[in-house]
Amino acid sequence: MRGATQTKWIVAATAIALAATACSTSSKSSDKASSGGGTIAVQLGEPQHGLVPQNTAESEGAEVLGAVFAGLVEYDNKTNEPKLRVAESIESADSKLWTIKLKDGYTFHNGEKVTAQSFVDAWNWGANQDNAAEGLPFFAKIEGSEDLAPGKDKKPTTDKLKGLTVVDDKTFTVSLTQPFSQFKTMLGYNAFYPLPKAFFTDPKTFADKPIGNGPFEMDGAWEHNKQIKVKRYENFPASDGKAKLQGVTFKIYDNLDTAYNDLRADNIQATDKLPISALSSVKGEFGDRYIYKPESGVGYIGFPIATNPATYGKPEIRKAISMAIDREAITKTIFSGTRVPADDFINPLIPGYRKGAMGDAAKYDPAKAKALFDQAGGVPGNTIELGYNADGGHKEWIEAVANQLKKNLGIEVTTKPFEKFGKILDALGEKQYSGAFRMAWSMDYPSIENYLRPIFSKVAIENGSNYGGYVNDKFEDLLNQADQAKTQDEGQKLYQQADDILVQDLPYIPVYTYMSSAAYSKKIKNFDTDAQGRMNLDEVELAG
Repeated sequence: MRGATQTKWIVAATAIALAATACSTSSKSSDKASSGGGTIAVQLGEPQHGLVPQNTAESEGAEVLGAVFAGLVEYDNKTNEPKLRVAESIESADSKLWTIKLKDGYTFHNGEKVTAQSFVDAWNWGANQDNAAEGLPFFAKIEGSEDLAPGKDKKPTTDKLKGLTVVDDKTFTVSLTQPFSQFKTMLGYNAFYPLPKAFFTDPKTFADKPIGNGPFEMDGAWEHNKQIKVKRYENFPASDGKAKLQGVTFKIYDNLDTAYNDLRADNIQATDKLPISALSSVKGEFGDRYIYKPESGVGYIGFPIATNPATYGKPEIRKAISMAIDREAITKTIFSGTRVPADDFINPLIPGYRKGAMGDAAKYDPAKAKALFDQAGGVPGNTIELGYNADGGHKEWIEAVANQLKKNLGIEVTTKPFEKFGKILDALGEKQYSGAFRMAWSMDYPSIENYLRPIFSKVAIENGSNYGGYVNDKFEDLLNQADQAKTQDEGQKLYQQADDILVQDLPYIPVYTYMSSAAYSKKIKNFDTDAQGRMNLDEVELAG
C-alpha cells in the first residue's frame, strides 16, 4: 500500500504513511460508562485523498476505512492468518476459479443490503484504469483485467471484469488468469471492500463521507486537516461484534510531538504513532499502556531509477549507499530500539522471510562502500538529495543517513522535507521529484508476494507503488511462476528467488523494520494494534 502504517504506504503501505498530524484541540473522552458506549479521540494523519477503499493505498486513509468497512476476510491479530468475516466461504478446487458466498445480515450504513453485486461493482470500478484507482494492480489477476486496464494511451474496451460472475445475491465467482493459491489471503485488503450504489451516483460526496458496511459509520463529513468523526453503526451484525464505543473522533495532526502531548493531557486517548522524542521515556510514563511489538512495516530509502538514471541507475552505486548506512546506530540511537535493522526486503513477520538475505549489502562497511562507489564512477556533481515527509517524524533519521553518506562516501548530501506524506507521494507519482526518497511499506495482506509485486513490478509503475520505475524481466517471470505454483511451499521458494533479484538490483534499500509503538489513556481498555500498526477501535471500551 502506498504509505505504510506507522509507517501505510504503509498501507500500506500500506503504500506506510508514518504520517502524523496537528491541532491541539481538547477532546476529552466521554464519561459515559463503557456499557453505554462513550466516545474517544485518537490521532490520525491527513489522508492522501478521498476515502474510497479501491483508491486508498496509505495508512491514514486505511485507518478510517478499517473502522467504516468490513471485508470478506480479516487477519488474526496473533497469527496473521485470514479469517472469514463477511464471507461465509471462499473455496476453489484449482486456485483459479473461486466461489465466494456471503453471510446474511450485513448492510451498508444507508440501509442497502450488502450483496454479491456490491463486491462485483466495486471491483469493476477499481480495475478500470479510467478511474486511476491506487488499488488497480490488485485486480490484475482477475480474468479480463487487461480489457479494463490496457495501458497508457489506450482505452478500456469494457467496464466489467470478464472473470466476475454474480450467481445470486449471496454468491459470486472469480476466475483468475492463472492459479494463485494466495488469493483468499488477499481479500482482506481494502481494495476488495464492497461499495453501495450511492458511490456510483456521487463519488465526490462519497469520498468525504463514505457509506460503508463496518462497525462504525461516518458522523458527518471529513473536516480536512481537522478531524474525521465516526459513530457506532447500530445495525452492524451482532455475530461480528458491534463496536463497544458510541463514537470515535480521528483528530488530524501534522506533528507527532503535538499529538503525543495531547495524549499526555488526555485531549486524545490513543495514538499508534509516537514521536522520536518520546521513545526513550514513553514506557516509564505509560507502563502497560505502551504497546511495543513487531509490526509488518519495512522502512526504505528509494531510488528514482527511471527519472534519474545518471545518479541512481547503477546497482553498484545503490549498493555502496546501502553499505555506507549504519543501520544499527540509526535503530538504537535515533529510534531508541523501536526499529530493527533490515536484512531482507521481506518483513520478519511474513512466512518466506530469510534472516540475512541481503548479505553484505545490509552490512555496514564504510571502506568497501567507498571503494565500490568510486569504482562505479560516483554520482554527477558528487551530490545526492534525500526527500522525506516532514509530518511523520523522519527528519532525525534521514539527517543521520545524510551525515553517514557524507562521511563515508565523501559526497554532498542535502535533505528535502515535503510538508505532508501525500505531497511526496504525488511528486513521485507525477515524476516531479528525482531525488532519493524515504518510503515504507506495511502489508496489505500477510504474504511474501505482497512485498514484491505492488512495489517493484512493471504494472505498479502506473498503477501502484513502484515509485522508482524499476523494471526487471527476470523478476516479473519469477513472480508469474510463483503465482502458478501448485503448493504454497513451491510458490514461496519462487518468490524468494524474486526477492534475490531485488537484493542483487537494490531498487530500494531496506533500512529497518518496524516495531509497533503505540500508547493509550487510562480512560480506555482493550486497546491494541494489528500487524499493520492499526488500532482495533471496534473492541476498545471506556475503562470503568
